[in-house]
Amino acid sequence: MKRLYLTVTNDLLYDQRMDRICTSLAKEYSVTLVGRRLPGSLPLAARPYRQKRLHCFVQKGMGFYIEYNTRLFFYLLFRRLDGICAIDLDTILPCFLVSVLTRAKRFYDAHELFTEMKEVRTRPRVRRFWLAIERFAVPRFRHCYTVGEGLAAEFQKRYGQPFGVIRNLARLRTEMPDASPVPFLLYQGAVNEARGFEQLIPAMRSIDCRLVICGDGNFMTRLRELIFENGVGDKVELRGMLTPADLRTVTRQAFIGLNFTEPDGLNQYLCLPNKFFDYIQAGIPQITNAYPEYRSINDRFEVALLLDTLRPDSIAAAVRRLLTDTSLYERLQSNALRARLSLNWEQEEAALLTIYRNAFAS
Repeated sequence: MKRLYLTVTNDLLYDQRMDRICTSLAKEYSVTLVGRRLPGSLPLAARPYRQKRLHCFVQKGMGFYIEYNTRLFFYLLFRRLDGICAIDLDTILPCFLVSVLTRAKRFYDAHELFTEMKEVRTRPRVRRFWLAIERFAVPRFRHCYTVGEGLAAEFQKRYGQPFGVIRNLARLRTEMPDASPVPFLLYQGAVNEARGFEQLIPAMRSIDCRLVICGDGNFMTRLRELIFENGVGDKVELRGMLTPADLRTVTRQAFIGLNFTEPDGLNQYLCLPNKFFDYIQAGIPQITNAYPEYRSINDRFEVALLLDTLRPDSIAAAVRRLLTDTSLYERLQSNALRARLSLNWEQEEAALLTIYRNAFAS
């Protein structure tokens, strides 16, 4: 059986996308997912693939990336492996170097357009550094895939390298929505820059409903400041990171799912994150941006209200509309329940397995 290693920089426990990918690949390969151990890391859940967390003394900034990539290089170098998959740019260099030294097949899984993330794009020196890595490494990977058609087209335009598309589809769920007696809005996922919190939190001043935020990230300090500045501490609940099982329960109880990114930067404009499909699988209507990937799916299934502009007043108006228009809400919910029969991981995994089968057969 071929031995396959996939590499990320996160804790592994909360990464639903990588759990889906590795579980599917483990049907045909011996799979190991490598991530990092954080100071507060909880024990890993048992899964049908091996998991390895590397310890680092430095936890953030460029020092972390240097230390983690060095540790990852030496860890991989002394493994028996047939294939290596780098998840995003922050693990691509050690994967490339080890694949050259061991002649292993190399794969690139681009969850996002890393160099167009706001936290990278708005810091010129940092962006130049990552662009140099992207320009050096990405063209040297023959087997590549990303999360949407727009990102695939952008990568091909930049590097002349074809990218497959493996969407962030959630596993098929059969349970029905179980809305809380007191309706609440839900944001789940990374609490990072450019996720629309500067517009969402002020909008809460004119929304008569609670907001539950499940996640963590580099924007948490500023998020708490925004909650205080807008006087909505009684309306916003920060639950932090939840296990995938607990998060599914919360999602099923929500009344409306929220999914925003700021319009600046190609990464936000072309994104197609987990939460969009998680809300569909939970059978709850959502409010999101009118970006190309969302619009394309919504034109087929009508599962969301799409906002042309991300402003506090437009967010508040959309929330109030779903809270008061029962007919519209029930239509979107019914459409989501039908859409989840098509938009699920069980349908998508065949495309993933085809990429790996073709690579190992070549």
